[in-house]
Amino acid sequence: MLDYLARHWWVLTVRGAIAVLFGLCAIFWPDLTLILLAIFFGAYILVDGLFAGVSAFRAESGNRAPFVVAGIAGIGFGLIVLSWPQITVVAMALLFAAWAIVTGVFQLVAAVKLRKEISDEWLLVLGGVLSVLFGVLVALMPMVGVVVIAFVIGAYAIATGVLLIGLSLRVRKADKAIQAHRAGEVGGTAEGGAPA
Repeated sequence: MLDYLARHWWVLTVRGAIAVLFGLCAIFWPDLTLILLAIFFGAYILVDGLFAGVSAFRAESGNRAPFVVAGIAGIGFGLIVLSWPQITVVAMALLFAAWAIVTGVFQLVAAVKLRKEISDEWLLVLGGVLSVLFGVLVALMPMVGVVVIAFVIGAYAIATGVLLIGLSLRVRKADKAIQAHRAGEVGGTAEGGAPA
């Protein structure tokens, strides 16, 4: 799993950048209508789900489950929101809460699977814990107004995006270390195999 993430570290960077961009839009335009906010939210979840799905198909077969479920959940929730943008504030808040909880749980599962492979899995753990806590918080208080939901969603998206970008940079370092190690093994084999 680390090898796959290391080779495709940029996917985490793109997901993080999209999350930060969405978060900034939600914070700086909190007076968006509910329909516009729902469309932005649905598009963000859908794109994030598609990236998770791509990760699932490219990962090793034994490590696909967290990516598959996160991808299906993101695409499903995104399509629901995009096909029903007139949803009420409460329905949107509950959909967002469910998505945040599901995503957080699978980030935690991925962190557990990676704990022996990387030393900085705490970024994934932190992202998962924040996602679950945020989802529970929104589920407990779904009656807050559109402006508050927009601000909270924006702050959450920015925090998640920053964590994903930070993780991508850590994984990129791991990729460089893996490539250097492989180059050393190839060089050592070539030296050892040379005729005397």
